[in-house]
Amino acid sequence: QVQLVESGGGSVHSGGSLRLSCAASGDTYSRNCIGWFRQAPGKGREGVASIDTADGSTKYADSMKGRCTISQDNAKNTVILQMNSLQPEDTAMYYCAADTLCAWRWIGLLRHSDFRSWGQGTQVTVSS
Repeated sequence: QVQLVESGGGSVHSGGSLRLSCAASGDTYSRNCIGWFRQAPGKGREGVASIDTADGSTKYADSMKGRCTISQDNAKNTVILQMNSLQPEDTAMYYCAADTLCAWRWIGLLRHSDFRSWGQGTQVTVSS
């Protein structure tokens, strides 16, 4: 069992920044891989970034590449998503997810279907 709790969402203006946190607990083996995904109203869930907590390797999806950074704080069992230059199209519910392995390491894609544990999400709203 893995528990994931997201925080840090909120409302910002275009060009602003937000720092999302994912606090993970439970079975360590089942949360080796942590990912951030987002889902806007009426749209499918898309990947943002992921990190392999075993060695710190990262994967960024095209959705926010160049505008976000994923990192981990091992002491706090937390994964951070720093988002900059936010735009209205970034408005969505942001979810943290976990799984045993990072499938993107061999398939090259960040897919929500490869993650079995999910948090409740944190809302990000960007106004123009």
